[in-house]
Amino acid sequence: MLTVSELYIYPIKSLGGISLPYAEVTDRGLKYDRRWMLVDEQNRFLTQREYPQMALLKVQVESSGLLVTHHLNGSVVIPLEQHESNKQEVVIWDDTCAGVFVDIELDNWFSAALGIKCRLVHMPEDTRREVDQRYARAGMITSFADAYPFLMIGQASLDDLNSRMTEPLPMDRFRPNIVFTGGDAFDEDLMNHIQIAGIDFYGAKLCARCVLTTINQQTAVKAKEPLKTLAKYRLMNNKILFGQNLVHEGTGVITVGDTLNVLSTHTEERFMVPQK
Repeated sequence: MLTVSELYIYPIKSLGGISLPYAEVTDRGLKYDRRWMLVDEQNRFLTQREYPQMALLKVQVESSGLLVTHHLNGSVVIPLEQHESNKQEVVIWDDTCAGVFVDIELDNWFSAALGIKCRLVHMPEDTRREVDQRYARAGMITSFADAYPFLMIGQASLDDLNSRMTEPLPMDRFRPNIVFTGGDAFDEDLMNHIQIAGIDFYGAKLCARCVLTTINQQTAVKAKEPLKTLAKYRLMNNKILFGQNLVHEGTGVITVGDTLNVLSTHTEERFMVPQK
């Protein structure tokens, strides 16, 4: 039996994640997941790929708002509800979409904490950022996530990776939304239609991994792993693959302990799964 073992959200893109016992599934992913983002002076998104120090900003969801803490700069609270009067276009990868700039005092705090000029932007409900139509049906949307509303990884896949390395790595290196136990390593590669708590999820594409996975999420220190090891057995078309991106239909609540039901799978030939 496959069972949901961990759930995560990342309210501000590329900052610290939050482990949850249950999570609400909305039209664009888990509630609060990547609904905020930091952008540069050209309104282009910022991530740990260029600024690993972003990992040192930790986030919690509280009744008063998002509590963001930095070990040297203290903390700030970001309201969960945003006024939509200061809306501008922002850029994330090849997408341009509308975002609401939150507060200049918060911009100053983030700029001081990270040592770079930046601004905080929120995605309002009327922003409809569609996922890549090559891998999903028209109308499916996501937040400020890289490309899809969910990333799923099997615990067995991480266990397999760690068995090949000198020092094991935690799951937070890969920033998933859904982790499950049971089954074999990389079973998620071939999952096409799955159901959790009555909500339908569909495998969109395998996740190509980048340098962000080499950043220690507690210290912001970069290393060569896990990409060095993954490249030996998870490389296809010059991309290192680990985890599967999902799209979905339906809303509701999923909970740690829920059963993950696989209703259909991709063929290995069609989905181009690398050698395990």
